[in-house]
Amino acid sequence: MTTVITAKAVSELRQRTGAGMMDCKKALEENGGDMDASVEYLRKKGIAKAEKRADRSTSEGIIGGEIFNHGRTGVLVEVACETDFVARNEDFGKVVAQLVAQRVHSTAADVDSFLAEPFAADPSQTVAEFVKIASSKTGEAVKVKDVARFDAGENGVVGMYRHHNGKLATLVQVTASTPEAAAHESTQQLVKFIAEHIAASAPLAVDRTGVPAEKIESEKRIAEEQARETGKP
Repeated sequence: MTTVITAKAVSELRQRTGAGMMDCKKALEENGGDMDASVEYLRKKGIAKAEKRADRSTSEGIIGGEIFNHGRTGVLVEVACETDFVARNEDFGKVVAQLVAQRVHSTAADVDSFLAEPFAADPSQTVAEFVKIASSKTGEAVKVKDVARFDAGENGVVGMYRHHNGKLATLVQVTASTPEAAAHESTQQLVKFIAEHIAASAPLAVDRTGVPAEKIESEKRIAEEQARETGKP
């Protein structure tokens, strides 16, 4: 018995998965019109395609971020894709926003741990599977390149700067003497200013003790060579 696939069913499946009309129709035909089975079918197909394109170069993308918990916590998520066209696409922006929402509740120490977590919006899949499905929808390789989280505590405040094109973002954590000082408007403005300054100057460390020893030695060698080249004693 042939199952009749209606345009309404195809439209509903497309809305749920973001897949193309013909792919949705085929999925429904393959699964006898069962909507949930068709969703799973398309997810598997999408993940398989995403895995094939996973090794492509991802030089574009955007960074999403959020400050919450009364300014005491901040997160950033860097999501890469292949072209600027996709990076500026509204649907890609929604993917980044969903990953930021995931990071708000995640205390994962690194990208791999973050990707292995159950995806909060749909616990039947991991964050990595969600990213692969996003890749199948864009037709490009999509990767989470980096994640960051600062939890400043009761006496702290976190500031964020995010450039208008979303390609550069910074977080800075400051500790004040009291919770009241941390919550003061001037402190809030200060951390935002520092975050913007970091984005502009790209410092190596917070202070001199944080500069890697190999970097110091490298700079010394360069300075010594420059001095020799002047020909002076």
